[in-house]
Amino acid sequence: MADRKIIIIGGGLAGTEAAWQAARRGVSSVLYEMRPRLPTPAHQTDRMAELVCSNSLKSDRENSAPWLLKEEMRRAGSLLLRIARECAVPAGQALAVDRERFAEKVTVAIEAESRIEVRREEVREIPDGGIVLIATGPLTSDALAASIQHVTGIGRLFFYDAISPIVDASTVDRSKVFAASRYGRNSPKAESENGNSIPPGCEGEGDYLNCSLDEEEYQRFYDALLRAESVALHDFEDRNFFEACLPLEELARRGRDTLRFGPMKPVGLRDPRTGRMPYAAVQLRQENLRADSFNLVGFQNHLKFGEQKRILRMIPGLEQAEFLRYGQIHRNTYINAPSLLTPTLQLRSDSRILFAGQICGVEGYVESIATGMMAGMHAARLALTGGEPVAPPRATGLGSLCHYITHADPKNYQPANMSFDLLPPLCATMSTTGATKLGRPERHARQCSIALAKLNQWLGSGSV
Repeated sequence: MADRKIIIIGGGLAGTEAAWQAARRGVSSVLYEMRPRLPTPAHQTDRMAELVCSNSLKSDRENSAPWLLKEEMRRAGSLLLRIARECAVPAGQALAVDRERFAEKVTVAIEAESRIEVRREEVREIPDGGIVLIATGPLTSDALAASIQHVTGIGRLFFYDAISPIVDASTVDRSKVFAASRYGRNSPKAESENGNSIPPGCEGEGDYLNCSLDEEEYQRFYDALLRAESVALHDFEDRNFFEACLPLEELARRGRDTLRFGPMKPVGLRDPRTGRMPYAAVQLRQENLRADSFNLVGFQNHLKFGEQKRILRMIPGLEQAEFLRYGQIHRNTYINAPSLLTPTLQLRSDSRILFAGQICGVEGYVESIATGMMAGMHAARLALTGGEPVAPPRATGLGSLCHYITHADPKNYQPANMSFDLLPPLCATMSTTGATKLGRPERHARQCSIALAKLNQWLGSGSV
């Protein structure tokens, strides 16, 4: 069958990975990105694959759920994951990247690929013909969102993503903070260098700067946070936050100690000045290899900028801090995927249309890249042979993620991160007796082993 060109709408994480996967299989695509012609409230540049929230791609600890998904993607040949490794910055046992280098390298790679034609313009309607892959992300333009609503017959859903503040590293009082990773889990040297020397204060001490708060300091901070003034929502916007990315002030309203068991938890840390675990702690994570800026981990919020400056400066070590970016929240749009998509991310009512990334209801950078990878593979198969795409096995991380977003309860659909809860119970792949005898680490290791074996079989089957 003659090669057909794929139309990919959206040059974010999912769209760029999808275009690359199609190109690897000999399939050409036209990749549309509306920036800079039509900017969004969250993006700062015109680069593709720009990270607008955290710079973390989650845990890299072997046999963790985020590690499993990344390992499967590595084996399947993910472009963006490879670039993320090249742009890594120290972050303990997590994979965090220099966001500027990451977006730049992805943009260069995509624009240099002869089978990918990049067009910087808005797509206002879903094309009537051809294979179309929609990866427009959480800030889909109003015109295209209306077209999606017309095609799917289901209205848009809303929740809010929250962005963490970034502080100028030179304005942090180093005499009041200490470098450490939880439980001493620092970045392995080979992972954090990437040809660059590790910035002072990271190697051998810890990949995070930690601000300790005693009980009195915490209570003052908490009370001030509760009284702080937030930015008002628009009348047409519903307050429907994603549970795993709640603004700091929303968490605080749930109880006085909620923050101490959430973003300000002190467990796994020991303040070298006291020899004890702090009452509460704020972690600062390096933003780039220059180590000239840090983000406040888990401190996404929707407070007015003046309020943020006042309250965040109550944190020991940040009394004179200058903020390069304040926390914000922005609307996120996604479809009701369980009622609309097949496990191969195709629209049930029109199989030539595929969805990938946050618009189909995954949450997280890696999850967005993963669905872009899957949709790109499936679209390429449609273009090359016209044959039915084959979803990855249910026992894999990739398969479980796609299974969740297409089989969850459509009446109460919530965006999902990768977790072991998405994988089949271990007793489904081994005897119940054997499964119950294993502790949690052993169960997770076994699930990862099974998933990777199934993935290898799928990759070698010739169906992708």
